[in-house]
Amino acid sequence: MIVRTAIGQDSHRFESSTARKPLVLGGVIIPDHVGLRANSDGDVVLHALANAISGITGIPVLGEIADQMCLEKGITNSEEYVRRAISDLGPNQRISHVSFSIECVTPRLSNYLTAMRDSISRLLGIETTDVGITATSGEGLTDCGRGEGISVYCVVTVIEV
Repeated sequence: MIVRTAIGQDSHRFESSTARKPLVLGGVIIPDHVGLRANSDGDVVLHALANAISGITGIPVLGEIADQMCLEKGITNSEEYVRRAISDLGPNQRISHVSFSIECVTPRLSNYLTAMRDSISRLLGIETTDVGITATSGEGLTDCGRGEGISVYCVVTVIEV
């Protein structure tokens, strides 16, 4: 068995306070909070996941591929970018574990972490126990830690049998 691990990162600033775009994180709509600036739904959790999977396959989905999906085909659901990244995995490769670290002051995510884990596990076809998510405020040290947006790191582990 071969084990491969890769890291992905993404960050977005919040839309203006008058924007109507919902905040989507890990496939879950976070109510009563402004969304993130992006051509897509701005789901930074799934963007970091797509980037991590791209680190395994060597095929960068976010960028030209996602731009074509979004701008030319109107696909703004970030789950589709993850599905596209997964399609580049080899026939004997499967995701066995993912771990996320989210930095944001707002919103407070503790009430949404279980729903996010459930959503991501369904998307990847893995057990909920194989999805780890932590969140931190960042203590004001970065733009995200000062409430200007959200930053996410994701580590993905793929096994090849």
